[in-house]
Amino acid sequence: GAYPFGMPASTYERLSFLDASFLALETPETHMHVGTIGIFEKGDLATPDGGLDFDRIRRHVESRLHLVPRYRQRLSWIPLEKAPVWVDDPHFNLDFHLRHTSLPAPGTEEQLKALTGRLMSQRLDRSKPLWELWIVEHVGEDRFGLVAKVHHCMIDGMSGVDLMAVLMDLMPVTEVAEPEAWTPRPAPSGAELVVGESARLTRYAIDTLRGAGRTAKEAAFGRFDELRERFTGRASAVAASLKSGWLNPSSETPINERIGPNRRFEWTEIPLDHVKAIKQTMGVTVNDVLLAISAGAIRRFLVEHRGFDVNGADVRAMVPVSVRAEGSMAGSGNQVAMWLVHLPVHEPDAESRLRFIHDQTEEVKSERHAEGALTLVQSAAATPTRMLAAGLKTAQGMRPFNLTITNVPGPPVPLYLQSARMERVYPVVPLWQYHGLGIALFSYCGTVHWGLMSDWDLVPDLDVFIDCIHAEAAELAALVAE
Repeated sequence: GAYPFGMPASTYERLSFLDASFLALETPETHMHVGTIGIFEKGDLATPDGGLDFDRIRRHVESRLHLVPRYRQRLSWIPLEKAPVWVDDPHFNLDFHLRHTSLPAPGTEEQLKALTGRLMSQRLDRSKPLWELWIVEHVGEDRFGLVAKVHHCMIDGMSGVDLMAVLMDLMPVTEVAEPEAWTPRPAPSGAELVVGESARLTRYAIDTLRGAGRTAKEAAFGRFDELRERFTGRASAVAASLKSGWLNPSSETPINERIGPNRRFEWTEIPLDHVKAIKQTMGVTVNDVLLAISAGAIRRFLVEHRGFDVNGADVRAMVPVSVRAEGSMAGSGNQVAMWLVHLPVHEPDAESRLRFIHDQTEEVKSERHAEGALTLVQSAAATPTRMLAAGLKTAQGMRPFNLTITNVPGPPVPLYLQSARMERVYPVVPLWQYHGLGIALFSYCGTVHWGLMSDWDLVPDLDVFIDCIHAEAAELAALVAE
């Protein structure tokens, strides 16, 4: 409401249940930030002395910040309930978040990977907006790196509407727009938050009663069938999602022991054409092929490099899928649900592994597991924050899956930061407790870019895992060549 003396009303925005759960999941060992590592040609950002025009990059970032208001907001907490909300950060300072560093010249990609591992090992400061952007000079002779790091609760893993998305253009840009003026809106006091939340809960109760009234009216006018269809459809989706394995633990493997806070990061790439050729010949999807390559690589790694007996092993991947309604605006929090995919690590034949994955993803789609998982998330949305944190910690200890595999399709055309062309880009996925490995995939300009995150001690040989990825991709490609 308006203040009598013209002072602006304080504003806050409650975190969605899913976004709050990413905060609750975080421990000193499991950081819940995601990220990307871009490698760029310098373009005309190169300076005569062989350096980089950081000031221009800074002005460019400042000119686009108004497009992502969340990046100037920090967390606050409702008293008593201890639920998180977003408020504008009155002390926002771009220089804290945008960081300029350099590899020892001339610099190598191996050094950039090592730096990325170290950056991803550090938690973000919760008293400030939850993001960092590192500009890294001297990645070889004429390249620079950009390491973006943002808390999972800030972005939607699928819509990609984050700072990276608004900084990049489809054509080289040389102008820098004037930044829009920004004035932080006052943060509410503890008392205002309590009053605001009481009002919200009252509104929620009234809306629920109205919804019940509407349902009764529909029933009274004979629309029973439609109602039953709506409720039973959703209930069966929930049941199918739960039945896929959320309630019982997956197999213990050598990559599923307790992890520490330190990370390693590796990357590799495979041509998208190779993946599409397998897809066409086998009558499957690109996602099926990438999951099959991952499953085969995990099998090889466990058998050949960990001496693990895969017979009878139930190894599962959590695969995030977008369930954002068509046409809904980005920025309405995470709209990502989870598939649980059983990986056929017991199966010695590559083609059989691909068929196993395909049959499963078809079933998961037909039984609407993603919708079921989202319904579960929504039905849990009224859970008090403390109970949520305790419940999530218990679920993590049970370990219903062995690793995360996320695959996001990117643009087939080049993107530019000012005039600097992004040559390659590798995504970063966080590790949950008892998860020594995470796989993130991003297709860009005809190449599938693999970002591999591991616990420093549990999986020190990520380079060996990369060899397993290429061996599996080659075996599937050979099927197509026959």
